[in-house]
Amino acid sequence: MRVLSGSGIGWALDAMDVGLISFIIAALTAQWGLTKGEGGLIASIGFVGMAIGASLGGLLADRIGRRQVFALTLLIYGVATGASALVGGIALLLILRFFVGLGLGAELPVASTYVSEFAPARIRGRLIVILEAFWAVGWTASAIIGYFVVPASDNGWRWAFAIGAIPAVYALVVRWGLPESARWLAGRGKVAEAERVVADFEASPAVFGSEPVAQTPVIPGASGATQPQRPGGSRNRFAALWSAEYRVRTLSIWLVWLCVNFAYYGAFIWIPSILVDAGFSLVRSFGFTLIITLAQLPGYAVAAWLIEKWGRRLTLSVFLAGSALSAIAFGTVHVEWAIIAAGMALSFFNLGAWGAVYAVTPELYPTDLRGTGAGWAAGFGRIASIVAPMLVPVLLIAGGTGLTFTVFAIFFVIAAVAAWGLKEFAGKALAEH
Repeated sequence: MRVLSGSGIGWALDAMDVGLISFIIAALTAQWGLTKGEGGLIASIGFVGMAIGASLGGLLADRIGRRQVFALTLLIYGVATGASALVGGIALLLILRFFVGLGLGAELPVASTYVSEFAPARIRGRLIVILEAFWAVGWTASAIIGYFVVPASDNGWRWAFAIGAIPAVYALVVRWGLPESARWLAGRGKVAEAERVVADFEASPAVFGSEPVAQTPVIPGASGATQPQRPGGSRNRFAALWSAEYRVRTLSIWLVWLCVNFAYYGAFIWIPSILVDAGFSLVRSFGFTLIITLAQLPGYAVAAWLIEKWGRRLTLSVFLAGSALSAIAFGTVHVEWAIIAAGMALSFFNLGAWGAVYAVTPELYPTDLRGTGAGWAAGFGRIASIVAPMLVPVLLIAGGTGLTFTVFAIFFVIAAVAAWGLKEFAGKALAEH
């Protein structure tokens, strides 16, 4: 619970920052007179940083440890977000948003890798979906801040950025409050330190009882023989992702990440602004977005239950198919209640799919490749999150919300098909990979 909740709080703070920018763009469009293109650029520059951060973060996590990189990423994006509250123009804001993205991009794949290496095999997928569910907590927090703080005054967006600086402080909690991954320690030959981490787990009382946990996690190297490391540095690790053993799953997971990033960030970054353009007031559109956001939590809950019942691939593909249908519905309805209902369905299915994506990604690779594999998949996917916010204004002009959300639906369908190229590891220990 300490590992899960400690990582989850970092995850929620990440989501809060990403979610806030959609409300801040809508406010700055009115206050600074930003064009749609400038608003898309503010969103996209953060995703440029996320793409680089995800790739570098995974490589660093395999070299210097999961916990160290996790704390460092929180510090980077927390400081950059707080500094964004002081900007007076778009140029400096773009620079700071890049650094925010750098930290955000590295944090997510590292956190999911970190938790997966502690989780018992029988509930590993469920725990990662629960971890991902903290995203809904953070995104809901951003919607609440967007609803109550951003429109409250001309400086409301500055206060929102100031609140987003909390991760810089939380980085200290992560650095000294959470253990390093025992699997990573053992793989690097630090067997004694790994054993101490496991001993702390064994001595910890059960969450729902007073008896200590009696099971010892399977750790490569705990018996004295450390897991062999791949020769060379980051280039060799990247090349290993495309070896005969891993190339199909690497291609499939990269395609899933690319398509889901495109559809998710293209839709949810722009929903508040799309609702404003549809004739709703700023406060009313933010209220609708808050209601839509609340549907994320039940989506995660259902995905967390199904992922151990149905397995990773079926759960992921079903939620992606549901996302496609919901996107088509959102793009074609115009009645107020139908907009909210379709938006809630999109939140439900899309975020359930995200939970499954984060659950399956770290499982596809062995310990010495896990951070690199998860990081590069996330980094490649961020390419789509860079393009999508800038492409949405073009799609809206060309064919309105109908065309825009049909394109999102097509990307969801492609991802659903690609999911069947992944290898299924439900119920298997990471040591069996």
